Amino acid sequence: MASAAERLKPLIRSIPDFPKPGIVFRDITTLIADADALREAVRLMADPFRDDGIDLVVGIESRGFIFGAAVAIELGAGFVPIRKPGKLPFKTVRQEYSLEYGTDTIEMHADAVGKGRRVLMVDDLLATGGTMAAACRLVEGLGGVVAGTSFLVELTFLGGREKLGKRRTVALIGYDSE
Repeated sequence: MASAAERLKPLIRSIPDFPKPGIVFRDITTLIADADALREAVRLMADPFRDDGIDLVVGIESRGFIFGAAVAIELGAGFVPIRKPGKLPFKTVRQEYSLEYGTDTIEMHADAVGKGRRVLMVDDLLATGGTMAAACRLVEGLGGVVAGTSFLVELTFLGGREKLGKRRTVALIGYDSE
């Protein structure tokens, strides 16, 4: 009998050669368009952290907002967005991180996470882990405690978990190859 997470996997559409040849894009829009599947995914992403005293859920722009806000409601926690530079209206803190060819930057409000607040980090996809590792450093730099990371999909062949170190990491659906 297939697990609940395994039953969700067929709802993710695979699009070959997008955004460039040789890449298989995992399109979650087909899953989130199904109300029952979306509800189940959110429940499964929240379940491992129900007893962890989560104060805040942080979601990374942009698909992390979809799951992060819903997981926050599921856990009775607040929600904090992490955004691309220049998108937040108040004083921000930023974290630069390395990409395969260059760097990128993410930001959050400087007062978004108080010292000692227990935070669950949420995004739709764990690939190389660079964005999530940078997001965790942002939260920890503000004194927050990263209780774990939760993802809908993990591209296991890219080794992103390694960049997250010893942080508790949960992913519902794994892909072992392109």
